[in-house]
Amino acid sequence: METVSRETDGKHHRGRALLAVLILLLGIVELAGGGWLVVLGGSWYYLLCGAALVVTAWLLLRARPAAVGLYLAIYVVTALWTIWESGTDYWGWVPRMAVPTVLGFFVALSLPGLRGGGSRPAARGLAAVFAVIFVVAAGLAFVPYHVTTPTGTSPDTPLVAVAASSQGPQQPDSDWQVYGRDKDATRYSPLAQINAANVSGLKRAWTFRTGDLPPKGKVNKWAAETTPIKVGDAVYLCSATDDIIRLDPATGRQVWRYRSGVKYESVPYTAACRAVVHYISTQTPAGQACHTRIIESTLDERLIAVDADTGQPCEGFGVHGQVDLMKGMGESVPGFVAEPAPPPIVDGVIVTNQEVLDGQRRWAPSGVIRGYSAEDGKFLWAWDVKRPGQHGEPPPGQSYSRGTPNSWTAMIGDDALGLVYVPTGNSAADYYSALRSPEENKVSSSVVAIDVHSGEPRWVFQTVHKDVWDYDIGSQPTLMDYPGADGQAVPALLMPTKRGQTFVLDRRTGTPLSRVEERPAPDDTVIKSDPRAPTQPWSVDMPRLGFPDLTEAKMWGITPIDQLACRIKFRRARYDGEFTAPSLTRPWIEYPGYNGGSDWGSVAYDPGTGVLIANWNNTPMYDQLLTREQANAMGLKSIDDPTYKPGGGGAEGAGAQADTPYGVNVNPFMLAATQMLCNEPPYGMITAIDMHTHKVLWQRPLGTARANGPGGLPTFMPVQIGTPNNGGPIITAGGLAFVAAATDNLIRAIDIKTGKVVWSDVLPAGGQATPMTYAYQGRQYLVIMAGGHHFMKTPPGDYVIAYALPAQAGTSAGH
Repeated sequence: METVSRETDGKHHRGRALLAVLILLLGIVELAGGGWLVVLGGSWYYLLCGAALVVTAWLLLRARPAAVGLYLAIYVVTALWTIWESGTDYWGWVPRMAVPTVLGFFVALSLPGLRGGGSRPAARGLAAVFAVIFVVAAGLAFVPYHVTTPTGTSPDTPLVAVAASSQGPQQPDSDWQVYGRDKDATRYSPLAQINAANVSGLKRAWTFRTGDLPPKGKVNKWAAETTPIKVGDAVYLCSATDDIIRLDPATGRQVWRYRSGVKYESVPYTAACRAVVHYISTQTPAGQACHTRIIESTLDERLIAVDADTGQPCEGFGVHGQVDLMKGMGESVPGFVAEPAPPPIVDGVIVTNQEVLDGQRRWAPSGVIRGYSAEDGKFLWAWDVKRPGQHGEPPPGQSYSRGTPNSWTAMIGDDALGLVYVPTGNSAADYYSALRSPEENKVSSSVVAIDVHSGEPRWVFQTVHKDVWDYDIGSQPTLMDYPGADGQAVPALLMPTKRGQTFVLDRRTGTPLSRVEERPAPDDTVIKSDPRAPTQPWSVDMPRLGFPDLTEAKMWGITPIDQLACRIKFRRARYDGEFTAPSLTRPWIEYPGYNGGSDWGSVAYDPGTGVLIANWNNTPMYDQLLTREQANAMGLKSIDDPTYKPGGGGAEGAGAQADTPYGVNVNPFMLAATQMLCNEPPYGMITAIDMHTHKVLWQRPLGTARANGPGGLPTFMPVQIGTPNNGGPIITAGGLAFVAAATDNLIRAIDIKTGKVVWSDVLPAGGQATPMTYAYQGRQYLVIMAGGHHFMKTPPGDYVIAYALPAQAGTSAGH
């Protein structure tokens, strides 16, 4: 018995020693890191807590019962400090209390082994308290937070009784004829066969694989963002490298395929084909080839037209069905400039824009906007910012103005007004503006209305002045009817932004219909040669799709150590709010970030009820300008430099910004060791807004931790933490919103009245695309492209998946 007792005492001693060492290490880290944080002007908690933990560890090693008392005091003080900093915010409690609770359990169990310590039942009782706290807290992780629940009934009437304008004949309810479903880009379908009552029965009806995957051995830069369209008895889509494909709506069987010939080198690091365009010719008689046609702009700068019935090139369009969009663009290399967005056709004019790879050089290829005939592909006009009044092609040997603001997202047009609405980005290079001309500064990060018959701009509304944060407009505008001052319907344009600001404009004049204020911006210009704008526009009537400015208390982590590291990182950076000026000597925080707010997925709007659905991101960036010498030492090269290598600079990460004094390093605000963002969750949200009242109907996190976690490893847990998301929502008359987008690889159905997820399915690859819905032969289908996204770090794929109710579940797909 004595031998057993000695062995037991030895185990207790070793266990206590190990516990003391763990507490000592935690204390040393907090003591050292906390001291650094205090020097940086941050919280004193970690310094004081670290010192107390070191003393606790020493007392444990000496088997002093005071160790338990001191630890309990630390725990209570930590809980009080947590309440003071985070209140009842659950996610704020996780890094502050989880590890102390686990350690408290073992400290309690050590009590009987201390000199004059308590009894084993007392120790076990105290340990049980810690265990209960931990179990309850772990269970609370599965409760969604930052949820705004509905407090009243959902609206069920239009904003205005009489429409202000018409975009021409309405498409059949069964179709989804353009990227945004209709010419207003509402992403609203009047189909109602699938509804909140039966959506739980939704099953996969068919799956089609495009076969378009990243080549083996090559850098994965795929971003399959396709939204198919459906016209009559055909579904049309483009693959990641612009192959045009027609599918049978009932089976997903391939009817024909036009191989575009786009090579891997031409795929940009930011996007892929988002949609194709359907057009009915007014000059080619019905029954002849290319009376109906599919038009596509490609990643290697071509405009392609093929017959909608056969997939054969339209010989009368351009040269054998193609137009060279590199004409007049000057020098470039594959992947530098691309056309991922579907070109709108406005009153018979195809309007093209192009994405120019960010972060490369000041004199990048032009952001020129061009118009071409939808009948024969002939050039009609160009809008070149630095050639005002000149709408022709450049003379031989010249090119369109280089480095001007480009428009890379989906545009939209108004046939009745003869206008195309162009969301723009900022001039190259993105994070330095001193070399930009007044003409460029006037139209950057703006909505520009252009006359589709002349190429002349009619009006400009700017969302960011002198943008050096890459707050370019990524969303497609939505057209709507909006009540004017006299209550009459006004033709309006709704413009979401990366800032989370949503602007409502009179689309005839660009005049704001919802109140916009010019508010003072930080006057802390750091680069004296590049002063910032004194004010910035804020849409004060519309709910902001975002959270308040960051604070040190909002830094996050799984443990106190990574939260402390994020606090230090926060304090090391310059941060004066949303418009913190770029800095050379120290990092600066860009928040909401270039992938914040609403991006290319845009929003969905039900014109019959005035309900707007938007999913958005909460993802700050950690940026720093680099001297030319530093950029060179890092090997940063522009993509058109002969020595450029993949990853050598671009839209994400470090950018060369050649032709300027500074390169730039742009990264998510995260810790490399944990691969987790430093700001507190949620990182992705979805919001419903009542446009009658401009109030939030409901709001909740979008995305779970099932495919995400520390170190990039999946947790497989359905914790609704809210993840970064790209790809937009759609709304149906069945009372549902459908959205994928999040990095948990789920597609969801959300009840529009409650905001609750009522159905979901796990996709075989990332669903960073906007879904669509259509009806065929009395059956409603929901379709999503599951192709993954390299930037979002979701698995690549080539799946087009259609869902439907079992055939007997409904016979009518309409209202």
